[in-house]
Amino acid sequence: MSIRILLVDDDEHICNTVKTFLSEAGYKVDACLDGNEAHRKFYENIYQLVILDIMLPGMDGHELLREFRKLNNTPVLMMTALSDDKNQVMAFDAEADDYVTKPFKIQLLLKRVEALLRRSGALAKEVRYGNLTLLPENFAASYNGKELPLTRKEFELLLLLVQSKGRTLSHEIILSRVWGYDFDGDGSTVHTHIKNLRAKLPENIIKTVRGVGYRLEGKFE
Repeated sequence: MSIRILLVDDDEHICNTVKTFLSEAGYKVDACLDGNEAHRKFYENIYQLVILDIMLPGMDGHELLREFRKLNNTPVLMMTALSDDKNQVMAFDAEADDYVTKPFKIQLLLKRVEALLRRSGALAKEVRYGNLTLLPENFAASYNGKELPLTRKEFELLLLLVQSKGRTLSHEIILSRVWGYDFDGDGSTVHTHIKNLRAKLPENIIKTVRGVGYRLEGKFE
């Protein structure tokens, strides 16, 4: 599974430079110069990492970070010229994962990106949750070593739940992350796939949060 990064910075030169180095490192990068476009892209696509400036036209970085955290726990690296304690505390209070101040060495930024992706499991060849093993590159899943006959969408839904680490995901969020922002279906599509997943999993690990959505049961580190 390819790693896709959302890069948000209103300085076109910095944005293009960082995008070039990330692309050369093998990542797919969507770059945008304002907060409103970044907000739209986050709903329309699935990203394994967000690199986010604070001072932006439209929605600023702090506001974007709060909106992102309503959706999932995608790692967010703040990349900004604001080095004061207040902005750093605000970012970490809103669950930013790392904070880099400009100017920075590009190699250091790449190492931080790699560390965040490794920590989140995005670089892992396999993702484990209890007796469940997922292989994102092959869209394959097994339970106690026995292969699970999942469809592509069932796999993507299960992987999304695992990577959300116990966070409750609404029907709307699941639809946008798995089927896409412009999908014409409704919550019944999610319900049907959840029902099918439960039938194929030897253990019922998917919990319904009535009136909200779904999450995985269990302890996450």
